[in-house]
Amino acid sequence: MGLRPAEPRLIAWAVSRGGVCGAMDWPGFTASLVAGGVAGVAVDLILFPLDTIKTRLQSPQGFNKAGGFHGIYAGVPSAAIGSFPNAAAFFITYEYVKWFLHTDSSSYLMPVKHMLAASAGEVIPFSLVQFPLWESLKALWSWRQDRVVDCWQSAVCGAFAGGFAAAVTTPLDVAKTRIMLAKAGSSTASGNVLSALHGVWRTHGLSGLFAGVFPRMAAISLGGFIFLGAYEQTRSLLWEAGRERP
Repeated sequence: MGLRPAEPRLIAWAVSRGGVCGAMDWPGFTASLVAGGVAGVAVDLILFPLDTIKTRLQSPQGFNKAGGFHGIYAGVPSAAIGSFPNAAAFFITYEYVKWFLHTDSSSYLMPVKHMLAASAGEVIPFSLVQFPLWESLKALWSWRQDRVVDCWQSAVCGAFAGGFAAAVTTPLDVAKTRIMLAKAGSSTASGNVLSALHGVWRTHGLSGLFAGVFPRMAAISLGGFIFLGAYEQTRSLLWEAGRERP
């Protein structure tokens, strides 16, 4: 079965149930919940090793001393199990806040709405960049082809948005990694992000701030494709199943 656009079916079902408010009823609530969980598990199972490699590249010990390629799959099962509820909670919050803050699709406030929805689901700079960009790319592609994007097209938009967000937030990720790996009692271990960034800049310069940027971009681009593509496809299938219910 080919990938098909989710939004026309979503709108048609909502109207048939009495308006847009039905979008957060069954199957809207359940579709977002289950699709988010499936997407979270899928992306963790596939990309966990790449994230481990990226973290070791950013380690102050150096890649080889931090473990190199040894044990890069360690912890995958527990991470995947934890991803289902986390991703499910994120997407149901994201979709609900989007619905709650509903604005006209042509409004200049649309990016603000998506930023608020992303920050409500997960308060990190990465999401504030990725999700408004993802939604904007989908809207642009839909406009160019004069129809709503298919699930695979949404996944491609997710890959581009994820890669861009990964690049611009790499210094923050480096700082987080340094704080996590710092020795207890050190100034870096205090958790001051600006201090950690300054320390990296002083010792390694710009290249240090963007250590691991290419593996991070590759992993998150692929992750964006899998995560958001799996989310859209699963939600689309669940919406179809919901429409077919008596």
